Amino acid sequence: MSIWKKIGEAIRSLVEGEALSNIFQNFATPPEKKIGFTIAVIALSAKMAKADGVVSKEEVEAFKQIFDIPQGQEKYVSLVYNLARQDVSGYEIYARKISKMLHKKEALLTNLIEGLLFISAADGEYHPLEDKFINTVSSIFSIPANNLKSLKSLYVYNEVDTPYRILNMRPNDKLTDIRRQWKKLVIENHPDRVLAKGLPKEAIKLANARILRINNAWEKIKLTHQ
Repeated sequence: MSIWKKIGEAIRSLVEGEALSNIFQNFATPPEKKIGFTIAVIALSAKMAKADGVVSKEEVEAFKQIFDIPQGQEKYVSLVYNLARQDVSGYEIYARKISKMLHKKEALLTNLIEGLLFISAADGEYHPLEDKFINTVSSIFSIPANNLKSLKSLYVYNEVDTPYRILNMRPNDKLTDIRRQWKKLVIENHPDRVLAKGLPKEAIKLANARILRINNAWEKIKLTHQ
């Protein structure tokens, strides 16, 4: 039986009106732990999309772009996604569950935060309530403030120096140094490097989006130095 069918069975076992968050008591150990983690990630993504009060089709599409859903299993993902949107439980419950499951796996937690940012920015607007959501979840995940700031610069375009922040450089740095940093980041974020770090397949999609933003940042900086 696939993990998705097991997820469907687990959800159907809930008593009518019971919160989705109650399901985790059955997924404390492997292999069930993987099921619990998958449910938690989908639920957290659904609550991220709803953070500003409106779940746009762009945000739902962004979720589908990130997460590799096997053909024919979409109905199980939709089931979790829709239940999570209706669940009165706070998103902090799911964040803490994920944090516990991925204890000392900062790369995976950071990758998940980036995925949430990708979803939040999909509709072209980064709402203050979405920012609060991201900040709270990052705090639960113990993501360093500088790392979070760097991730936000990839998806939130609200500052003049955003292209420089993306490359982790400053406007007064030499163009040759900025170019060197750009090349370094492109190499570091190559999909093969991402897989070598032990990150899931979904991380490749984010890596491709990240490289696109890194290249766009470099092109914008080059124009300002002409």
